[in-house]
Amino acid sequence: MAKLCPVTGKKPISGHTVSHANNKTKRRFEPNLHVKRIWVASEKKFIRVRLSAKALRTIDKVGVDSVLALLKKA
Repeated sequence: MAKLCPVTGKKPISGHTVSHANNKTKRRFEPNLHVKRIWVASEKKFIRVRLSAKALRTIDKVGVDSVLALLKKA
């Protein structure tokens, strides 16, 4: 399963771990993904989604139906 948020498009990015001696080693920054069950009132059922924490806040702000409409349009 890809480490990708379908709502925000967040995915892993690369960077460096920098030690006190300023040695740089490669690392990956993973998105903050969570598996949630969300109730969709229009369909009268739960959907199971893997979203980032920011996407969960977006759903709280604008609503599930508008986010699902954006996903179906894209």
